[in-house]
Amino acid sequence: MDTVKCIFYGVFLSALSGVCETVNPASLGLVGDTADVIRPTSGGTVLVGGGPDVDEAMQWMITKSGGGDFVVLRATGTNAYNSYIYGLGSVNSVETLLINSRTLANDLLVEAAIRGAEAIFIAGGDQANYVNYWKDTKVEAALNYLRNVKQIPIGGTSAGCAILGGTYFSALYGTVTSSEALGNPYISYLTLGHNDFLSQPYLSNVITDTHFNNPDRRGRLITFLARMNQDYGVVGRGIGVDESTAVCIESGGTGRVFGSGTAFFLSQNGLASKPETCVNGSPLDWYRNRQAVIVCKIVGSRAGSGSFDLNTWSQISGGINQYYYINRGILGISV
Repeated sequence: MDTVKCIFYGVFLSALSGVCETVNPASLGLVGDTADVIRPTSGGTVLVGGGPDVDEAMQWMITKSGGGDFVVLRATGTNAYNSYIYGLGSVNSVETLLINSRTLANDLLVEAAIRGAEAIFIAGGDQANYVNYWKDTKVEAALNYLRNVKQIPIGGTSAGCAILGGTYFSALYGTVTSSEALGNPYISYLTLGHNDFLSQPYLSNVITDTHFNNPDRRGRLITFLARMNQDYGVVGRGIGVDESTAVCIESGGTGRVFGSGTAFFLSQNGLASKPETCVNGSPLDWYRNRQAVIVCKIVGSRAGSGSFDLNTWSQISGGINQYYYINRGILGISV
């Protein structure tokens, strides 16, 4: 065979067979064909609210992957997704990469495995790990290349979903509750990143939150939107997703809701509708005649029939509209 060029790190060369065999230092194992394939793909983004996985959302990703190589990324945990995803549809392979250091996030073999994928899914865990380990590394560059140049589907659940928005709750000092955030929008636990990590179409000024069937999540998401307006001068928008629920965003910007729960699409009611009080040390006030934030609730289904337009930020089908507002740190709902 012709001369083979190999990366020495983690590579073993068999002199008898003349085969260059690479060992990815982050791999937790692979099911399916070990040979890389190239398949036609179409772009998309999947936001999963945590809890039990949504089969229809994974199958949506498999279809968009063209049946190519599916790669799962995580910083903790096991390779349990391998057999689950492989059993859902026709894919060439499923591999899980455990990337729990900046060294691994800058490893050439890890980068190559990610760039060769036709679909990427980011598991749950702690989003602070993803920010600390992956931000400003080859992993970040590879993920942005895959979604915006190669045009493949990228999804995430729980913490993996939390980092997909252009604005994101980084949780660098731990989580934050609604009461803490509403009582002081600048409490030290409320750490945000803004357009400096992953770049997903239609999510540049959107923040995501998960496990949204827990009502405690709603007040903190409203606080995230208030901070987006106050700190970055943008109309704060957010997507909250229940457990067992997924928002699958098509390449044209339509978000279809799959699963058994509800997806919430929130938007500040116009740029002029600023919070009345959003300062360090005081409760959030965002009243605006009880219409501070417009909320569209869409219940999921197996067919994904309920949908939302992320271009115009308005419902397409299956939505119920209401308003959220904050009065001296207390969340209220009006219709």
